[in-house]
Formats: sequence, structure tokens, C-alpha cells
Amino acid sequence: MSDVDLDIGGMTCASCATRIERKLNRIDGVTATVNYATEKARVTANGVDAATLIAAVESAGYSASVPRPVADVAEASEAAGNTEVSALRQRLIVSAVLAAPVAALSMIPALQFTNWQWLALALASPVAIWGAWPFHRVAAINARHGDASMDTLISVGVLAAFGWSLYALFFGTAGVAGMHMSFTFFGSPATGSSEIYLEVASAVTVFILAGRYIEVRAKRDSGAALRALLEVGAKNATLRRGEVETLVPASTLVPGDQVVVRPGEKFPSDGLVLDGASAVDASMLTGESIPVELGIDSRVVGGTLNVGGRLLVEITRVGADTELARIARLVEDAQTGKAQVQRLADRVAGIFVPVVLVLAALTLIAWLALGAAPEIAFTAAVATLIIACPCALGLATPTALLVGTGRGSQLGILIRGPQVLEMTRRVDTVVLDKTGTVTTGIMSVVHALPAAGVTEAELVRLAAAVEEGSEHPVARAIAAFAPEAPSPAAEFRAHAGLGVQGVVDGRAVVAGKSSWLTESWSVMIAQNLADAIAQAESRGETAVMVAADGEALGVICIADTVKPTSAAAVRRLRDLGLTPVLLTGDNEGAARAAAAQVGITDVRAGVSPAGKLDTITQLQSAGHVVAMVGDGVNDSAALAAADLGIAMGGGTDAAIAASDITVVSGDLLVVGDAIRLARATLRTIKGNLFWAFAYNIAAIPIAMLGLLNPLVAGAAMALSSVFVVTNSLRLRRFRARETP
Repeated sequence: MSDVDLDIGGMTCASCATRIERKLNRIDGVTATVNYATEKARVTANGVDAATLIAAVESAGYSASVPRPVADVAEASEAAGNTEVSALRQRLIVSAVLAAPVAALSMIPALQFTNWQWLALALASPVAIWGAWPFHRVAAINARHGDASMDTLISVGVLAAFGWSLYALFFGTAGVAGMHMSFTFFGSPATGSSEIYLEVASAVTVFILAGRYIEVRAKRDSGAALRALLEVGAKNATLRRGEVETLVPASTLVPGDQVVVRPGEKFPSDGLVLDGASAVDASMLTGESIPVELGIDSRVVGGTLNVGGRLLVEITRVGADTELARIARLVEDAQTGKAQVQRLADRVAGIFVPVVLVLAALTLIAWLALGAAPEIAFTAAVATLIIACPCALGLATPTALLVGTGRGSQLGILIRGPQVLEMTRRVDTVVLDKTGTVTTGIMSVVHALPAAGVTEAELVRLAAAVEEGSEHPVARAIAAFAPEAPSPAAEFRAHAGLGVQGVVDGRAVVAGKSSWLTESWSVMIAQNLADAIAQAESRGETAVMVAADGEALGVICIADTVKPTSAAAVRRLRDLGLTPVLLTGDNEGAARAAAAQVGITDVRAGVSPAGKLDTITQLQSAGHVVAMVGDGVNDSAALAAADLGIAMGGGTDAAIAASDITVVSGDLLVVGDAIRLARATLRTIKGNLFWAFAYNIAAIPIAMLGLLNPLVAGAAMALSSVFVVTNSLRLRRFRARETP
């Protein structure tokens, strides 16, 4: 058994993905899943090569190819996506410009000058043919395979309206000079040859193109997570050969190369420290704010940031073998396997379209059998097709999505598309990353405990003075805690992974790990201070011991603090029917302490990026529908795998790109508002679809009885569209809940 991934081209709706799946699964030894949003197929094949799979996809009327390596895909996929969006935008703009005067001439009698109908024909023809060509093409493919989709509905409706208009203009009485379109609720089929449907053909095309444009833009962003991950790494590296240092592209490095990484630079690839000591900020990868101390023989990961001293690193892994590339593959796998929303319109279209076609044929036959003139029979049949044209259906999703996402953007909530909405209703578990999500992600002083006879002000002043010379985040937190900017200590010296020393006001001051102070400086620590250190470390805090002239001055505790709104946010998530879970790569003590502050009982600590993905899949296997909230690169795979991924706006681009919803403010409190807004938008879409279908079902019998003239049909579709739009506009009244 082997897994084969395929890039699929030519899909326009969820039914296309279903059709390709059926085609692939008919091959012996093949199990396939096609993802419409990412345009990828994941195939498990037993003894079947890629060429056979590609041929099967192509026989269904679509294109397929074996994907290129991840690193090669980013730029090309983005360029292809931009080309598709640009082409569709051009088609939409041209069609809208041409359709607007057609609608005005047809709907406003005062504008109907002599022979206006021929101008309307000239303007509507490019729209009905060229503008709607993507729908006509897919409808033809559907017909060849005995299938139907929303594109079939659109194509049939547009062509029926346009075709009857041509008949009425050239063979009926609609083309005579001075023709005017009048409005009557009840017409006679005999008048069909005097009416035209050009405004219907052009307006339907424009409305549906607008919805398709929104959809294609969302699909273009499906590869953004991978591109963002690849952009995390360093672009250049300082290559050292002998005593010569040369700046080279990071992509040219090979295992065995030695590179120099200075403070403030990213590691260009995975490697091993040969010389130097430093603190490394790995938060972009691990999600944890506490830097990692490195020395000789320490391993480094490409993309992490050197915040301390100068390091000489030997490259051990490059390209697809690096940790960053591994996480990129996790994101890609998770996205490929994500279940897609089953849009109501696409599910029903497969049944609705053939039924409408059969009803139109039966109408034609019935009228002829009753002895009616062929013109009367044909008029009733065409009216049946026209009234079934899915104008409101095409507007149902994009208008609600447009208004809902627009309102969301005003509130700092970015919703990716309709595939997100359905999951917000079904989600029952929300997994929260700790650092940067529940907590601030920034090291700060929690409290300071001075020794007997020492004031807190004195303790902080001396500690800040000696830490001022260090760039370590813990040192920065202590320096920032001082009421006044400290003066740097004289004779400053840093000891990697241990602490710092210096002379302040003539006193020898040291600050760092308590074990270092007792072993190297013979500092005696009082029992109350030792107990405070133990308690702080059990809570996951970093305890910095401070001494001067060999005497302990006290302890300063530093930690990543909980955001002020996190506890209220967790309560709101519970009110929405969600069970919170805290997930972090941090230690058990720190995780439990943060969870206790916000009211979370289910805690998963010490979890790697791959472990976070495993946790999501385990919860899903247990029957839960899972939302994941995170902000780091390490969260990307979990965000993509979750049924609903929510990224904090203050996090990494990779996390944001892998998510379904982005909270721009980074405030966990807004996550509840995001879910409420998404659910409200989904309810609006379902209401729109229901009434759009109800309109069709109610109007089709009237058309079959021959009681619809073109203006009634056009008015009915216009009214259904007005309802859909006005119902969608109600989302503009959505309000965020006030901060408690």
C-alpha cells in the first residue's frame, strides 16, 4: 500500500470532488478522498501507479498532477491563484458593466426608447455567452457524465432566458419598434412571444459570478499556511570556511557547512553548536516564551532566533529534512484531510435539476396533448425552466458571507469562508494553547520577596542594575520592573544558563539560579526564600536569586502571566456549550497554574507540535468536534487538523494562515464573539437557501399552468433576491458582548 497525493484542477463545486472520488474509488485497490477547498486528492493505492490515477481523473473531465516538493510549490501556487482570481474579477466587472443598463431598460418603462430591446440584446449577449461561459462549460461536462450541479442550473436558466429572448425578438413580436414591457401578475402563454428575458439572463450571470469570485479568493488562500511556514526561515546565512565568512542564500547550505549566527539573527537550518553560548528564542516554533539556553553540542532548529551571544553552528539537516519542513508537511496533511462543508445548494442540485428538466418536458407534452398551439406549449415549458433559475440560490451564501465577514472585520474577526460556518454549530470542545493565547506570552515579574532586613525597592534596584547588561528575556523583565531606569553595573559578566554578575555602588551583585549562587558564590539561602523558590518553580515560574557581597537579598519570580480577560473568555465559551481544554508545550506546573486561574480542569502539558496534532485527532476519534485556538508555528498543524481553527492575530503568520478564523486583537474574549458571529451567519445562509428553494417549489407549478409572463418571472426572482439580500443585511446589527 502506498499513499499518493494529486493536485486536482477544474473543480467548481463540492459535487465535482464527489464525482472524482467516485471515479478513483472504482479502481481496484484504491481508496481516495478529494478535498474541494485545497484542490487535492489523497489516494491510498495498492499496486496502482500515479499515471493510472491521473488518467482516471482526466477521464472525468478534470486535470491532475503529482505535486511538486513543498518548497517549490509556494511561489507557483500563489501566482496561479492570483491569475485565476484576476481572470474571474475581470469577467465579473465586464459582465456587471454590461448587465446594469440591460436591467435598467427592462425594469424602468420610462427608459424604453424606440428599439431599446435591440440595444439590450447587444449588451446582454456577451454576458449570457462569454460571462456565463464557465457555467456552460461545467454543465457540458456534467451532461457528458450524466450528472448535474449548481452550474447546470445556472447554465440552463441563463440559456433558456437568452434563447427565448432570441425567439421572441426574431420570430415573435418582441422585436417590433415601439415595444414596451408591461407588468401583469397573471399572464397568458399566448403572450410569450412578445416578452424577453434578457435582464434575467444577464442579472443571474452577474450575481452568480460575484458569488464564485468570493469562493475562488478563499480557495486561493488554501496554500497560505505552507507559504507562511516556509517564510519563517532565514533567507541568508553567514557561511564560514576557514577564517573567511561569506553571506550566502540559506537554500544553498548542505550538511557539514559551518555558519556564524549573531545575536538577533535566525538560524538558517537545523544544526549543532560548535562554539559559543547563548539564549535562543524558540517561541515561533515551540510557542513558549522562556528562552532556551544553548552551549557547545546543543541542537538548534532553523527559523529560531538567537537572542544572546555569537554562535558557530554546523548544519546537520537542510531542505525537506528540517524540523520546519516537517511541520509544514503536518500542516499540509491536516489541511488535505479536513472535512468540507456539504453546501445545501450543491447537495440538492443533483436532484433538483433533473426534476426541473423533467417537469419542463412534461409541461411541453401536456400542453400539446391538450391541443394547445406549439407556441403556447413551448412558452409554458420555457417559463418553467426560467422560474427555476437559481438567482436567489446563488446569492444565498455569498451575500450572507459578505455581510457576516464584513461585520466581523469591523469587530476584528476574520472568517475564511462558508466552509468554516457549519463547524461552529457542531463544535463541542475547544482546545486552547497556553502561551500567547490564554497568557500574554511575555515574561514579566510576578512578585519579589526580599530577605529579612532588605526592602523590595532595594532588591529590585540592585537586580535591575546587574540585569541591565543582559539581553536575556528574563533579564529584560527584571529591568522593566524597576520604577526607574537602572544604571548598568560595572564589570558586567554573563554566565550562560546560570546568571549574571556585576558591581553596583561598589557592591558585588550576582543574580541567577539559586544553585549557582550557593555552589559558586557560597550564598546562604534562608528557609523562607528556599520555600518561595520551590513554590515558584512548582507553578512554572522562573525564580531569580539575588545576592550582594555574598549575602542573599531575596528572590524575584518571573512568569508568563494570564491575560486579564482569559477567565471571562473561558466562561463565555462554556456558555456556548463548549468544553475547554488547555494544551501546551510548557511544563505541568506552569500549565496547571494558568488553568486554575481561568477555570480549566482538563490540562495537556509538555506536548510537542506533533503531539498537539495527535491530541486533536485523539479528541476527534473520541467523537468530539474540536475547535483549536493558538498563535504559534507549533500550533499550525493542530489548527489545520481541527474541525475549526482559530488563530490569535498577535501570533505568527503560519498559525493565522492555517486557521479558519483569526481574532485580530489577540484577545481570547473575542473568540466567543467569533463563534457567535459565525453561527449567526450560518443561520442566515440556511434561511436564505430555504426560502430560495421554497420560492422555486411554489412558482414552478404556476409556470407549468402557463400563468407566468416574463415580468412576473423576473419579478419573482428579483423579490427572492431582495429577500436574500435584506435578510443577509440583518447581520450588520451583530454586536460583540461587553467586556465584563
